[in-house]
Amino acid sequence: MKRESASADGTIAHMSQAETSVFGHINLQFSPPIAHIALSHPPVNVIDLQMMDELSSALTQIDAVQAISMIVISGSGKGFSTGVDVGAHSPEHVGEMLIKFHAVVRAVIGSRKITFAVVHGSCLGGAAELAMVCDIVITTTSATWGFPEIKLGCFPPVAGAALSALVGQKRAADLILTGRSIGGSEAASIGLATVAVPDDQLSSAVQEKLMTLSALSPSALAIAKKAIYSWDAAHVEKGLARAENIYRSELMQCEDAQEGIRAFLEKRPPKWTGR
Repeated sequence: MKRESASADGTIAHMSQAETSVFGHINLQFSPPIAHIALSHPPVNVIDLQMMDELSSALTQIDAVQAISMIVISGSGKGFSTGVDVGAHSPEHVGEMLIKFHAVVRAVIGSRKITFAVVHGSCLGGAAELAMVCDIVITTTSATWGFPEIKLGCFPPVAGAALSALVGQKRAADLILTGRSIGGSEAASIGLATVAVPDDQLSSAVQEKLMTLSALSPSALAIAKKAIYSWDAAHVEKGLARAENIYRSELMQCEDAQEGIRAFLEKRPPKWTGR
């Protein structure tokens, strides 16, 4: 018997024997040919170490299901996500954080499934990095995008490695070095997102794109995706490894980086020393 269920992006999917797995901080729903991953860590879907583990597990499960050809990643509640847990950037956790979060990014890039990011509300820092490495990104015009890490005395390694290829070097430098936020319309106009739509059209825009791809050959889509990223994948992997090394060996040795994180956690303005 078919039943209706609200999917992670707000659309209504008609499913037959759909399977839903509830983790602690994400929800995973199989509705072939689509798997829906919803970030679910109220109030702002912060990506902590637990969520990173769950995302890696979910992506591994999805890749093993031949009937799935598309993955939709969205955020539950009022927004996509405000990014990686600031506390995970502390010296005692940063190594583990980089390994776990970049494992998720590599899994998304390396997946043979077509990946969608469906963005509303806040999409900041690591969340924007997660969204930007998806194949297709549909955002609301009212969404807020940005890479604010520099305001904490840090930088976004994934964006450092891959953002220039999406939006151009000058735009990438502006976004990373200023930490400014942009709206969904600008994100789409510069190539950070595929398309921006009004809030009330998000579900229909997602459904339309999913229906278009559902009519195509899953194997052809997977092979075409591999060809599209044949150069970028190698470039991103090399750049990400270099960014990780800079983050660990240089940034985390700076007093300002440690001060920025402490100041955020202590809810006070940072006191930069330039060291």
